Amino acid sequence: MADTLQLHHWINGERVAASRPGTSLNPSHTRDVVANVPDAAAADVDAAVAAARAAFPGWSEASPE
Repeated sequence: MADTLQLHHWINGERVAASRPGTSLNPSHTRDVVANVPDAAAADVDAAVAAARAAFPGWSEASPE
């Protein structure tokens, strides 16, 4: 397999390291790791929700143009 894709959380406009790492495997050849992915813990979800709630007022009034 070529280079393994490294994925991260993006919370509040910043790249955030995974508190728990995970892997995504090739379903046709399960020894091939397609990507290293962040496995969100409750604290990661809480931080993302807090950032989304804080950003909502500004985004909800934005024009699509």
